[in-house]
Amino acid sequence: MIRIAIVDPQPAVRAGLAMLLRTEPGLVPVGAATDIHDGLALAQRLHPDVVLAEHHLADGDGIALCRRLKALGGAPKVILYTAEPARELPLLARVASADGLVDKLAAPEELFEAIRAVSRGGTALPRLDAREMDAAAHLLEPEDLPLLAMLADGTAAGEVADTLHLDRRRVARRIERMLGRLRAGTHAAA
Repeated sequence: MIRIAIVDPQPAVRAGLAMLLRTEPGLVPVGAATDIHDGLALAQRLHPDVVLAEHHLADGDGIALCRRLKALGGAPKVILYTAEPARELPLLARVASADGLVDKLAAPEELFEAIRAVSRGGTALPRLDAREMDAAAHLLEPEDLPLLAMLADGTAAGEVADTLHLDRRRVARRIERMLGRLRAGTHAAA
């Protein structure tokens, strides 16, 4: 049984997802929230295995929610589930340590497989190509490039800190700074 929390600002989406998940054996929706604040509280209270989070939330975005969820002890797996996947979202998802990214227009089977894959410790993130990494590298400081490479490869932030012999809080601050630069750079290029 995989316990799933849903974070989406739209009531119809939350209800529809819960109903859809109930139709699939082994997937159990355990709660829903509308924004980062409520999503974080829900995860702390119910300890879901997986959080499905819309990227566009009223009080921020799914990337910020993912970062906060991943900072919890016993953090859930996080799948960003969005109808408007921006070009930069796969890289931002990796830097934020998301476990998956699924388009809301994808077939239900794709969503179910992503949930199962991440709950087993796998990933459901799209591949990054060299162009995306090169574009991101030009937006960052040279000292952040090893951090970017490790995060893009799926290394957990705690392992990155240990490998680079850095304080975990310092790594968390660098990741937030990187996310800010990546967001600003991609918005400026658009």
